[in-house]
Amino acid sequence: MKHTLSIDSPLGVWTLHATPTHLTQLTLNATETPAGHSATTPAHLPDAADRLAAFLAGQPTHFDDLPLAPAGTPFQQHVWAALRTIPFGQTRTYSQLARQLGQPKAARAVGAANARNPLPILIPCHRVIAASGKLQGFALGLHLKQKLLDLEQAQAQARQYRLLPV
Repeated sequence: MKHTLSIDSPLGVWTLHATPTHLTQLTLNATETPAGHSATTPAHLPDAADRLAAFLAGQPTHFDDLPLAPAGTPFQQHVWAALRTIPFGQTRTYSQLARQLGQPKAARAVGAANARNPLPILIPCHRVIAASGKLQGFALGLHLKQKLLDLEQAQAQARQYRLLPV
């Protein structure tokens, strides 16, 4: 059985898709109306929705321990796992990820896998940029990619200021 839960945010209406045990997809639909959850909704779904809403509202949050099960090829799974190692508030290039995967000539293949990520934000494909440092390729649009990176930068800076001794 599949479950969905939608949340409204300043960046649109996001819908989480899940099985009883894992999150499988995150979609953006600006015209959709957010739907609540029912008594049969698995516990991980509202938790993920709450975290996503907090992140999109600019509040510090993390997604590291969410149960994710995106459908993809073994290579895509490998790339998506590497994406989850990019630290919050930082970026990597497609070439850097290819080298990290031990396939230095696979930058384009990494980009293709990145574009097919069914769980954007939760698997942070928005943190990958071109070798020139410019934004490149994001299935949901470069404007949204920039907003997500800006959100993370603001949160990372706020964390840094809170950690500094007085």
